[in-house]
Amino acid sequence: MKLNEIPMPRGARRKIKRVGRGSGSGHGKTSGRGNKGLKSRSGGRVQPGFEGGQMPLIRRIPKRGFNSITDNYLQIVNIESLQKSFKKGDTVTPQEMQAKRLIKHTDVRVKILGKGKISKTLTVHAHCFSKSAVTEIESAGGSITVIKKLVSSNKKVQDVKSSS
Repeated sequence: MKLNEIPMPRGARRKIKRVGRGSGSGHGKTSGRGNKGLKSRSGGRVQPGFEGGQMPLIRRIPKRGFNSITDNYLQIVNIESLQKSFKKGDTVTPQEMQAKRLIKHTDVRVKILGKGKISKTLTVHAHCFSKSAVTEIESAGGSITVIKKLVSSNKKVQDVKSSS
C-alpha cells in the first residue's frame, strides 16, 4: 500500500456550508451576518486598533520625542578600524571608508574616535575628530583634514575640504 492509496476516513473532508441560499437552509437572507453595520457589508472588517468608538489605546498613550530639524547625525569610525582597513600612506576619505564598509553613507557626517592604536601613516579626511584620535593619528606620523559642510545658495549641500 502506498501513501496515495490510503483511503481518507469518513468525515475528513467536511462539505462547505453554502450560505445565502434560502430561508430553509438555516443561513439564508443575511447569511449569518446579522442586520446592517460594518461587518455585514462585503469587504467590511474592523480596522486594527478600533475599539468600538472608545478612544483607542494608541491614542490614549502620550506621544514621545520629536524629529530634530538639525543635522546632528554622525557615523562613528574608530582608529583601530582604520588601522585594519588601510595601508601605510593611504588617504582616508568618506568614499574610501564606504568602499571598505566602515560607514554606510557618504552624505552623513563622519566622526573619527580614538579607540585602539594606530601605527600607520594615514591622511584622514572626516567631519569631526576626537582629541584622542587627533593625537594618535599625528603621533603615528599621519595628518588630519576637517571636511566642512556648507549650504550653497540653491539649498544643495556641498562638501568643501579645508586643511588644518
